Amino acid sequence: MREMNRREFLGWSAAGLIGASLSSTVTASEVWSSGTEPPKSSLPAGTIDCHMHIYDDRFPSAPGTTLRPPNASIEQYRALQKRLGIHRNVVVTPSTYGTDNSCTLDALRRFGNDARGVAVVDTSVTKQQLAGMHDAGVRAIRFNLSYPGATTVDMLVPLASRIAPFGWHIELVVQGAKLPSLETTLSGLPCPLVIDHIAHVPQPGGLESDAMRTARRLVERGNTWVTLSGPYIDSKSGAPAYADVAPVAKAFIDMAPERLLWGTDWPHPTQKSDKPDDANLVDVIAGWIGQPKWQQIFVSNPEKLYGFV
Repeated sequence: MREMNRREFLGWSAAGLIGASLSSTVTASEVWSSGTEPPKSSLPAGTIDCHMHIYDDRFPSAPGTTLRPPNASIEQYRALQKRLGIHRNVVVTPSTYGTDNSCTLDALRRFGNDARGVAVVDTSVTKQQLAGMHDAGVRAIRFNLSYPGATTVDMLVPLASRIAPFGWHIELVVQGAKLPSLETTLSGLPCPLVIDHIAHVPQPGGLESDAMRTARRLVERGNTWVTLSGPYIDSKSGAPAYADVAPVAKAFIDMAPERLLWGTDWPHPTQKSDKPDDANLVDVIAGWIGQPKWQQIFVSNPEKLYGFV
């Protein structure tokens, strides 16, 4: 959120050169995803991956952050896009960088008009900074309440009011067990709300949980969206089918298909090892959605919310 001085710029450049030399040793198949085959489901033209991250150690991690995965580069993600048959995406600033969105803004410049962004800001952000990020392709701000970070619950309402004139929304990551305590605040936000990762509805007992009841009420009010992403995070039954998460996802699909999104959650930062097979994830989630709703959820909904058209 500030300009670099000359010393910082030179250090950034040197780190970039080092990173470039190291990248040549990374094999083409090392894309933070298991498997090599494309999905069996042929996604619609214009499909948008609404939740992915870029990690780049040219940009320093924020002090106190706990989730610090290895580099996950644009080139690696493009290899995944080729495998999945997609070309549009939404770059989400991870908790690793606090309120420094430099990595995301750099990625947006390099992805071009095929990408949009989700930034992390606190209440010190100015209208001019928001406007600059809007011009760069940012269309939302993120609150990650699952990890210690730069944003807190008491910032939700004031920041929602400040981004609403830009047509932005809030993206929320929070453990399902904490969702009920936020319901009153979330239901009164003056901008759309997106709850990531199938609302983190906990397992076992997903459909009967307080988290699901809260998420259902928020969605039914008409201002809340849900991202179908990261089923492995809360699943107890696991891959390849994530059968315990399926009823929860299908309930949201039946409830409000016009306010559902899809994302890869690449490079799957919460999974320290045994990265999931992204092609399998596509097939599983596409199966939950059902082909008649593919165009709406994979293409039309995110085009509208993120301003791709």
